[in-house]
Amino acid sequence: MGFLERKINFPGLPLLPLVLALVFLENFTLISALNYTNYRQVSSLRLKRIQRHLNNINKPAVMTIESPDGDIIDCVHKRKQPALDHPLLKNHKIQRMPSEMPKVKKKKEGEIEREMKSNETVEQGAWQMWHTNGTRCPKGTVPIRRSSVYDVLRAKSLFDFGKKRRSIYLSRRTDAPDVISSNGHEHAIAYTGSQEVYGAKATINVWDPSIQVVNEFSLSQIWVLSGSFDGSDLNSIEAGWQSDSYQATGCYNLLCAGFVQTNSRIAIGAAISPVSSYAGNQYDITILIWKDPKVGNWWMGFGDNTLVGYWPAELFTHLADHATMVEWGGEVVNSRANGQHTSTHMGSGRFAEDGFGKASYFRNLQIVDSDNSLNTPQTISVLSENINCYNIESSYNNEWGTYFYYGGPGYNPQCA
Repeated sequence: MGFLERKINFPGLPLLPLVLALVFLENFTLISALNYTNYRQVSSLRLKRIQRHLNNINKPAVMTIESPDGDIIDCVHKRKQPALDHPLLKNHKIQRMPSEMPKVKKKKEGEIEREMKSNETVEQGAWQMWHTNGTRCPKGTVPIRRSSVYDVLRAKSLFDFGKKRRSIYLSRRTDAPDVISSNGHEHAIAYTGSQEVYGAKATINVWDPSIQVVNEFSLSQIWVLSGSFDGSDLNSIEAGWQSDSYQATGCYNLLCAGFVQTNSRIAIGAAISPVSSYAGNQYDITILIWKDPKVGNWWMGFGDNTLVGYWPAELFTHLADHATMVEWGGEVVNSRANGQHTSTHMGSGRFAEDGFGKASYFRNLQIVDSDNSLNTPQTISVLSENINCYNIESSYNNEWGTYFYYGGPGYNPQCA
């Protein structure tokens, strides 16, 4: 689901799955089947080391399900899941349910819903490809996408496998968003000013963006942040969908211990299907992140109040209290592989001004306040480092609340 994966097309390479991706404390993930042995020699010693590592992270399965896209989903007993390998969670008792869900405030009296235009039809939310054969994991287990040798070989090293590259932070105001382009990461985001925040929610349009080269990615997600933006002590919870062939820093999905999964129907990192098409059917997913007001764990919900799991309070420093900023939007890696800007797409690959059915969107942006209530943010700011490559336009109406279109094609005559 982180989140989720997606499908992407590399010239001469196999189709990769769009996936749901989760991240915490600057940790991320995503996975797809790419035969990397065509690109470099792998020694038998290295393969043995990789296999030992995979034996540690791929937990014994009660049942195994093969997805049509080639993914293997292992149904692992909930007490054997990777999260509980974390040293801080040695004696952790799994929380079955949050103490309460965020409250939804009623619309103001007299507020009229805007009727959606006939050509603005959003289909039923995107789901996961491994569900198509009708097989489900049994009660008491959680579905986990099995990592493979090829997944590891796509990483720079075994140490880097499943990790998100650490950002290089520049000095900036304390209310500036957590983005920086000097390390090749580019963004188009909306963000709140500095304030006490206890969660965030949005409905995210799902696409299959084109990725130019193997070590790049394109993601669309929510960031919940607190701490020092100089990189010394920043807590970050991130969730959304990602398209790539990339294993880079932090911890993606369930590859590093920490996120406790409670749902038996959603596999973090497994492919999402279907995805939106240009001037065709549009699909989106709803993600909610919030802090349990009594226990302190940060829960994640998917779709219509489906609980996925949580990040335990023990893992955090600043987020042990509350977040100070929320960001929503897209991020790509621009490696300038050919000495020019990448042609990796953000969102649908279309600029914001193209609108519904063409440009990707986030809608119904909300934050959770200290009363555990969902509110539409009064004001949001938007940021894009290079509007000729990727841009963003925000607005508001009664149907979609606060929303924005964003994205772009990357390389073009104005973006070199």
